[in-house]
Amino acid sequence: MPHSFGLRARTRHMFSRKFRDHGAIPLSTYLTTYKTGDIVDIKANAAVQKGMPHKFYHGRTGVIYNVTKSAVGVIINKRVGNRFIEKRVNIRVEHIKHSKCRQEFLDRVKENAQKKIEAQAAGVRVELKRSPVKPRLARYVSTVKNVPQTITAIPYETLL
Repeated sequence: MPHSFGLRARTRHMFSRKFRDHGAIPLSTYLTTYKTGDIVDIKANAAVQKGMPHKFYHGRTGVIYNVTKSAVGVIINKRVGNRFIEKRVNIRVEHIKHSKCRQEFLDRVKENAQKKIEAQAAGVRVELKRSPVKPRLARYVSTVKNVPQTITAIPYETLL
């Protein structure tokens, strides 16, 4: 049987509102401040059809380049073949939210600045770079009161 190839084709679950998330949109969605250069996540809200992004951009992360009264312009890198094309998409604020992808980095910057100030006050040198987890220390396993056990596979048995 034929099926449609419309703009919202195959978005039944993608654009549906989450459990206990139906109804009026909270005012905090409209009162959030967006600035040029902010990193945002695109998540289409099916309750508002105006300014809704295409299904391709749902779940993508981009950078704001333009802010208007009720919408923002977002730059998204779209992979086409073997290259990335910079796409500029205008989306209403109901369909975006601030991304938390950079929060861990910003927290680490603040923490490192605090460590640096404390180290200068104490007159010591502090290592601020992240380092991989080191291997565990070597240790001996005593066989006294700890007899080694031979482990073998259990033979396969049918229950019929």
